[in-house]
Amino acid sequence: MDLILWRHAEAEVGENDMARRLTHRGEKQARQMAAWLHERLPKELRIIASPAVRTQQTAKALELPFETSRKLAPEAGVADLLAATGWPDGAGAVLIIGHQPALGRLASLLLSGSESDWSIKKGAVWWFSNRVRQGESQTVLRVAMVPELLV
Repeated sequence: MDLILWRHAEAEVGENDMARRLTHRGEKQARQMAAWLHERLPKELRIIASPAVRTQQTAKALELPFETSRKLAPEAGVADLLAATGWPDGAGAVLIIGHQPALGRLASLLLSGSESDWSIKKGAVWWFSNRVRQGESQTVLRVAMVPELLV
């Protein structure tokens, strides 16, 4: 199974967290990362986004069908993200579009075995694969990409 974490692109500051929209820079980041992803995404892909406006806008940049799940909302925790994705036993690939700090904590758990406050940049993608080698389950970081490198 592949698990792709995509943090929403840069968003406006605002008091209503769920209604915050992408900035012009954020819209550009989302389009750039969506174009990069389009060339690489597997065919068997499930896309899930937080209900927050900024994640919905980021997801729409892909121009692919996606689901919306409260399990990915800004207040979500790592357990919520794992429950939404079915990692590591699901089939195919899942792309989740969400928020800090849950995405960074999930990346930390997958790579180090414990939750820590790792930072994932706005608009960045971290792509993981799960494999079994000699009867042992392993998590592999396939790529960590930031929008600034796609210019």
